[in-house]
Amino acid sequence: MNKKILVTGGAGYIGSHTVAQLCEDGYDVVILDNLSTSCEESVVRLRKITGKEIPLYKVDIRDTDNVRKVLREEKIEAIIHFAAYSLVGESMTNPLKYYENNLYGTKQLLEAMTEEKVDKIVFSSTAATYGEPKSIPILETDETNPTNTYGETKLSMEKMFKWTANAHGLRYVSLRYFNACGAHESGLIGEAHNPETHLIPIILQAAAGVRESISVYGTDYPTRDGTCVRDYIHVYDLAKAHVAAVKYLIDGGKSDIFNLGTEIGSTVKEVIDAAKKITGKAIKVVYGERRAGDPAVLTASNKKAREVLGWKPEKTMEDIISSAWKWHSNNPHGYKK
Repeated sequence: MNKKILVTGGAGYIGSHTVAQLCEDGYDVVILDNLSTSCEESVVRLRKITGKEIPLYKVDIRDTDNVRKVLREEKIEAIIHFAAYSLVGESMTNPLKYYENNLYGTKQLLEAMTEEKVDKIVFSSTAATYGEPKSIPILETDETNPTNTYGETKLSMEKMFKWTANAHGLRYVSLRYFNACGAHESGLIGEAHNPETHLIPIILQAAAGVRESISVYGTDYPTRDGTCVRDYIHVYDLAKAHVAAVKYLIDGGKSDIFNLGTEIGSTVKEVIDAAKKITGKAIKVVYGERRAGDPAVLTASNKKAREVLGWKPEKTMEDIISSAWKWHSNNPHGYKK
């Protein structure tokens, strides 16, 4: 195939799984990552999983000269762009950090791309671009009105792609999704955040005895069991979507935006019950009041991605929990030895 893909943020959680999938599908892959929120160990393990000597450039996307050098020397065909800060809470207390890295970094990356005539990019965006949705499941045509700095920077990045495409003939795909979860079937790579803020790892930490209990905020929502519904997508399915989007652009597809969702989602209680069943562990749950600003249901439509990219999620909540449990059991401290 000899299509060489550069993955920015390829040592991170979703990035590393996408690198694994690209390799499996026959692409040559190059990783560019400043390792600020990831670690080199994930790349070491990726080489083990894929049997390929995947190059890692420890370069920041804001370093235009070195990014240009990588694009030129590696003869890059297309880019999948994951390099961004993504903690919603932190984005609200330190917004300028997010503008500096996410927005300015993307501007510098696009600068390098236009200079080196790399004209295809798949962007890891977020359903946080929508803010509080007016209808469910969320459609790509719905209003975008982010309620946090993180979502605002991602939406601004999307607009940057649009105007750069108009001016320079760039083609892009933006993928908007909610909750990435699960881990690689090998158990060698998975989700490792510090501090951990995501529901499934927190539940599994409680199952493993790493934390005492988990908190559930609100049991009186108008949902199947009173707890919030969220759209959880296996990182394997997300990786498949990013690869499908790259193929779509290489085959001549036009710039577009796609939601990646299950459409039905899972309640917090359903996730906890699945974890109890798969781990066989008792999980202590502390129920509390609703948190301000938590919508009852957040799910995204996948109709457009199904029709245009031929993508749909394959993995169930049980698949998600099983793979995540395997990863967390083998790596209780993430990538740290």
